[in-house]
Amino acid sequence: MSAQSERLRRQHDAVLGGSRPPAGPPRPVVSASWSRSLQASVDPDRSGPPVVYGPDEIHDVRSAHPLAAVLPILRGALAPSVDAATQLMIVTDVDGHILWREGHPAVCAAADRVLLAEGTRWSENAIGTNAMGTALATRAPVQIFSAEHLVRAYHAWSCAAVPLRDPDTGRLIGTLDVSGREEGFHPALTGLVAAAAGLAEAHLRLRMMAADERLRDRYRDDLRALGGRPGALVTVSGRVIAAHRVGAPLPERLTGLRPGPLRLPDGRAGVLEPLARGWLLRLAAPAPARPAPSARPAGSAPAVPVAPPALSLQFLGQERPVVRVGGRARPLSLRHGELLTVLALAPEGRTAEGLALALYGEEGKAATVRVEMHRLRRHLGDAVSGSRPYRLRAGVDADFARVRRLLADGDVRGAAAGYRGALLPSSDAPEVRAVREELAATLRRSALELRDSEVLWTLAGTDLGRDDAEIHEALVELLPRTAPRAAAARARLRAIAEPAPPVPTAARRAESAAIPRPARRRPG
Repeated sequence: MSAQSERLRRQHDAVLGGSRPPAGPPRPVVSASWSRSLQASVDPDRSGPPVVYGPDEIHDVRSAHPLAAVLPILRGALAPSVDAATQLMIVTDVDGHILWREGHPAVCAAADRVLLAEGTRWSENAIGTNAMGTALATRAPVQIFSAEHLVRAYHAWSCAAVPLRDPDTGRLIGTLDVSGREEGFHPALTGLVAAAAGLAEAHLRLRMMAADERLRDRYRDDLRALGGRPGALVTVSGRVIAAHRVGAPLPERLTGLRPGPLRLPDGRAGVLEPLARGWLLRLAAPAPARPAPSARPAGSAPAVPVAPPALSLQFLGQERPVVRVGGRARPLSLRHGELLTVLALAPEGRTAEGLALALYGEEGKAATVRVEMHRLRRHLGDAVSGSRPYRLRAGVDADFARVRRLLADGDVRGAAAGYRGALLPSSDAPEVRAVREELAATLRRSALELRDSEVLWTLAGTDLGRDDAEIHEALVELLPRTAPRAAAARARLRAIAEPAPPVPTAARRAESAAIPRPARRRPG
């Protein structure tokens, strides 16, 4: 038994016995958890987790759970670092039921003896303080070591767990946990588990984006059929993913979804029609225009002007990103531009582990992100908040986010006018690359479907359309044959079909000049 384990056992005995702990009180997170557990009538000496799902039921429960899709990712992320001989990987649902448990047979057998098994419930009110249940109760990563467990039967075990959230709704859907015998447990495991959880949530986010794209493709014609009337395409969970002539922006999410009449927060009326995997919103009329301001009565206070966003991000087509703070332009490093991109797209904030995954992939390290965030805060001051989580405290106007919103609202012309090029074209950060490709693909497809020659001509002058044969073919078809733009489009189309031979490099030109040439014969 380690010295730390012995100290925690004395602390446990003293607190539950009503005396003063010899080595000070438990950690605040542990003390609060013990209090909740005891209030739920958990017995430190006799309690065990209830068995909720039997072997014949657990398969169906797992198949229906969203985390089933990311189990291979979790397994692959943890396998290189988790000691399979002494530790288990465990995945629970939001109620603390263990749905998956994987590890060496000997460790699984030891876990079976204390009912650390699939189908049991490990919420705090069922089995007291443990990493899985406490992570669900606090909605934060937590490690519980040895006698920090309320129930004495688990003092030989230690565990680290991180809550997992649905990227669609933001709600908790379960936890990822690593549990093992106390002698083989290391404090750094919490960071490892958090990184694996971030990777799983990123994969769920990509699956959500792909599902949104399929829904848009399937019901695009239904939106077009609205003609001049406004409407929108809404997911099952209420997110607005496409809009048509809506005027004033729609909320990002609608609530209280049911077929029939619906009133938006701004007073607009509409009707929701169910689709196979979502909703079609038909609005009764365009958003009403704002009334003209009335004359200010004598003696009344003047209207306070609305301040512009504190941060203005100009990242489209920029090899070196630029941020404007209070109207003043400041150049940024590419890495800081990537950080601001990810944070601008996540107003709820991101942890250091989540940012490491977004910027570096599976090899990312939270420590590297913390250093970069410290430098970014020194550069931008109070515009960036602290680390729990990192978020942008100031208002943000980002050119890429604006183009994204315009596309979601169906304003392809506005989106094309605002698209100055690829988002941070030099960036290899996984999340930046995914957003860059999504933005370009959505704008290109929308422009080709709109078949507006002005929009297509605008895109033909950007990196997105410069070498795109389909865009130039559409221009040739839409423009009058004698128009100068049509001639330019035909010429560009020929250049795309028959690219010019490569220009020799300096080395090849020098090599060519060194080759002796036969003397030219004089005639006669």
